[in-house]
Amino acid sequence: MTFLILGVILWISAHFLKRLAPNVRHGLGDKGRSVIAIIILLGLALMVIGYRAADFIPVYQPLPGMGHANNTLMIVALFLMGAGSTKGITASKIRHPMLMAAIVWSIAHLLVNGDLASLILFGGIGAWAFTQMLMINRAEGPWQAPAAGPFKKDMKAVVIALVLYIVIAFVHVWLGHNPFLGTYG
Repeated sequence: MTFLILGVILWISAHFLKRLAPNVRHGLGDKGRSVIAIIILLGLALMVIGYRAADFIPVYQPLPGMGHANNTLMIVALFLMGAGSTKGITASKIRHPMLMAAIVWSIAHLLVNGDLASLILFGGIGAWAFTQMLMINRAEGPWQAPAAGPFKKDMKAVVIALVLYIVIAFVHVWLGHNPFLGTYG
């Protein structure tokens, strides 16, 4: 569990650096961006290794059939993740689509995983994303929504989300966690 906790801390710390210590982040210059990226990747690797190695310590029992809700929310999360980059209509309606994607991803996984490691990983990333949105909103003030892009860019995000969902589902099945059973318990 130590690697998992350390990974979450590294991920959150590296992402918060720009907001909590902007002078430090700015002082690092272009080389600092590489260092931050390495810290984020190290955090991600530690989260994966730590989560896979963590003992199962039950905290709550997920409701039966929540796998279906998880699957639906995961498609939404993947769409939101892409919507921020494709610059379609959705990007003009949601201020933080990528951070919203992280929150939806977090909630989706907490619906089907009630163990301590899942609470640390998914709850930690969800709390980070929510706090990050608050910090950005406070620092930048009211949002000036960009002009809406063409609908076809949103459709592109939908197609990409569905393809990514299939790949991610395949990886989950390969790892022994079939997301199509309706429940993981």
